[in-house]
Amino acid sequence: MNMKSLILALVFMVSSYSAPAMAFTGGSFAACDAPQVLTYIQKRFTWTDRMLLKRGLAIDSIERPHAIRGRNMVASSSVPRLYCHGTARMNDGHDRPIWWLIEGGMGFAGLRDNLEFCISGLDPFKVHGAWCRSVR
Repeated sequence: MNMKSLILALVFMVSSYSAPAMAFTGGSFAACDAPQVLTYIQKRFTWTDRMLLKRGLAIDSIERPHAIRGRNMVASSSVPRLYCHGTARMNDGHDRPIWWLIEGGMGFAGLRDNLEFCISGLDPFKVHGAWCRSVR
């Protein structure tokens, strides 16, 4: 494959990637309470529950979103990180603690920011460790 074909293939692959409602682009760091951040979390949770876990749960709203730690808290890390916390109001009437992490430049192919979140008691596979440890 020549260089031009390789570049075109890479551009096509990157442009055809579309994460659901991805709100972060080009290293601009969104705030914890940015509407696109909260909407992304709600949509991603609903999709995951509907397609994988099938519990019928959804996040009605995220209350009191705020940063708990800022950008480069680890001196050896060059990845900007923003740790956030709030309360998820669920459609089953329960309020649950929610934590999320925004990492600059850690999305697909390093072109976008990444967002990970965890709701206390609703991570049955411990993807984010016990008690949502990796996003706290």
